[in-house]
Amino acid sequence: MGHIYSAPYATLQPDLCLVAEDDAGVGGFVVGAADTRTWESRLEQAWWPRLRAQYPAPDPARMAEWSQDQRRIDMIHHPKPIPAVIVQSYPSHLHINLLPRLQGQGIGWRMFAAWLAMAAAHDIGPLHVGVNRENLRAIGFWRRLGFVELDLAEARAGRTVWMGRAPLSQPNSK
Repeated sequence: MGHIYSAPYATLQPDLCLVAEDDAGVGGFVVGAADTRTWESRLEQAWWPRLRAQYPAPDPARMAEWSQDQRRIDMIHHPKPIPAVIVQSYPSHLHINLLPRLQGQGIGWRMFAAWLAMAAAHDIGPLHVGVNRENLRAIGFWRRLGFVELDLAEARAGRTVWMGRAPLSQPNSK
């Protein structure tokens, strides 16, 4: 998971990365990119090739038996671009992840506000996020930050709920 959702940002776009830490250590992060299409191209040129060499693609004939790691390795070999309809209206994106010990304390909201302030210098436009459809708590979190679910025919049956937020501004406090 880290090879997909955190490490490339820390390596290729460290100026748009924030980390949450407490007495137990690092407990979360927020990362993102101003231009999703440029980011996807950058990953294809500078990030995926090394990982593809390190992790051989799993056998597609055995897909039903794949572990979670093998599913992620397949994502490294066959990344799916964000649907064009999303990127056209919401060209920037971000990820926030917090361990359970930091959830429900307003830390995610504060990290998002700090990331927006930091991102202002990077021409960040309207934002999109992808959330696992089963993660109702995360969907509620993004709604409270001003994101709305995007009604996309191609995504209705999928695992991902796409959400967008525009115009870019500081979120209301909790």
